[in-house]
Amino acid sequence: MEYLITIEDQTLIASAEDIITKRYEWERHHVGAALRTKTGEIFTAVHVEASMGRITVCAEAMVIGKAISEGYKEFESIVAVRHSDPDSEEREIKVVSPCGMCRELIADYGKDCKVIVSEDGRLAKYEITELLPLRYTR
Repeated sequence: MEYLITIEDQTLIASAEDIITKRYEWERHHVGAALRTKTGEIFTAVHVEASMGRITVCAEAMVIGKAISEGYKEFESIVAVRHSDPDSEEREIKVVSPCGMCRELIADYGKDCKVIVSEDGRLAKYEITELLPLRYTR
């Protein structure tokens, strides 16, 4: 089921855009994420790129860890945005979908969390379970 994008969602997106605008660094940090808890707190973080790609930590994982470290465990919504590369003709920061590993992590820590994505050039919001059907369970 697709959910409508609310003013609160727009604020969450703006928070993600703000953190990546402030912390963008070529080949270090180009994705930012924002997470809203069920009590309304917003956390932001950037991804941490490594020279060995497989140990890079996604922004969604960073922001989930940040919220948990501050004592929050119930998540309402999450969004990630990507800053354009310096040589890109397009300069717009855009909402991006979480990778498969992030979808697993979001589902593990926010089983009913909503995820804001870009779909066919427009913003959409879905429950994480819709983005990860038939997921692995123990």
